[in-house]
Amino acid sequence: MVPIDFDKLDYPIGNSIKECHSQYGLDFQNGHFYLPDYCPFGDFSSFENAASILEQYLKLTSSFYIFGNLPEVPSCIENKGALRCCQMILTCRIKHPITETIIKLGPEKLDDLLGLVRLVYPEYFKPQTTAMGNYYGIYKDSKLVAVTGERMQMNDFIEVSAVITHPDHTGKGYAKQLVTHTANAIFDQNKFPFLHVARRNSRAIHVYESLGFSTRKEINIWHLVKK
Repeated sequence: MVPIDFDKLDYPIGNSIKECHSQYGLDFQNGHFYLPDYCPFGDFSSFENAASILEQYLKLTSSFYIFGNLPEVPSCIENKGALRCCQMILTCRIKHPITETIIKLGPEKLDDLLGLVRLVYPEYFKPQTTAMGNYYGIYKDSKLVAVTGERMQMNDFIEVSAVITHPDHTGKGYAKQLVTHTANAIFDQNKFPFLHVARRNSRAIHVYESLGFSTRKEINIWHLVKK
């Protein structure tokens, strides 16, 4: 059995594009970026020609994010600062009980999904983001009230993303159940779930830890915009 290379999580975008998401990304050899209609994220394994790469990507979008180490940015780009995040990993299935009806969100539910996500994470979720993985939701009175899905994907890892509950429905345990469902569905694909969460979001970190996630490392997510 080939051992799992957890170090690939140091460059989650680059390794996702090289392994599972080549159709959604741009490969600049040492820099990798998702096409902005899918996810305006990139990372660098080294900084050769980094300024030129950033300028090329800037032609596609005026606002994007770099995971991990940030090269020197060219004068046409403004660095808006970094969000310090915990990268968390799960190595065994979750046994948390699921009492709600959770459904897979197909294309016919796209408007519902986009409507909910835009309440919380409009800057991270783009028109084609749903093509990157499966999304699951809980409905109440014919209204989508909570979602969780998949985003970055490698041969051995899938990112749990868009853990969102409508503000009128928080505190009901929906997020725990959706993360449980999504993570176990990832294990069903013989892969490991991982996620990124703001370090300041202690409440979410506590929820993830209660489900078995542990922090692998801290990582900066830099926001860059066109001047």
